[in-house]
Amino acid sequence: MNLIQKTCKNTKYYYLCVSSLKSNPRSSSVDTKGLANIMVGVGFANATATSSYLSSQLLSTKTNDTTLKKVLKECADKYTYAGDSLQASGQDLATEDYDYAYLHISAAADYPNACHNAFRRSPGLAYPAELARREDGLKQICDVVLGIIDHIISSS
Repeated sequence: MNLIQKTCKNTKYYYLCVSSLKSNPRSSSVDTKGLANIMVGVGFANATATSSYLSSQLLSTKTNDTTLKKVLKECADKYTYAGDSLQASGQDLATEDYDYAYLHISAAADYPNACHNAFRRSPGLAYPAELARREDGLKQICDVVLGIIDHIISSS
């Protein structure tokens, strides 16, 4: 567990990093790059779950409010794109292409902003607290991965 703590000290969200990595049994047998990949998986799971949540909200919305439906669809798409970016970053980490990994993770962290902005552009639509919580979670996970990549690069 020493590698986990040492690695997580280089991130903005130490406790999120440690708890996420310790909860994965693979973390005790991988190197720092492996820890980054595990956190990418955590981010992918978050993005996928949020996209599914938004899709279910869209299906269960019993309103004829086309604006709300359009925004929910846009948000579901953005979280799907975030997941796609995280998947791409995993491939980048495998090939040690850290610049592209950084770019893809930064994009994944930014996609929720487009969702938030879609709500802001739609008068009368409040940004749901559950979505704000999920957005913060994804951004924090991405920040952890970026911190781990910074550590990998500076240790090389």
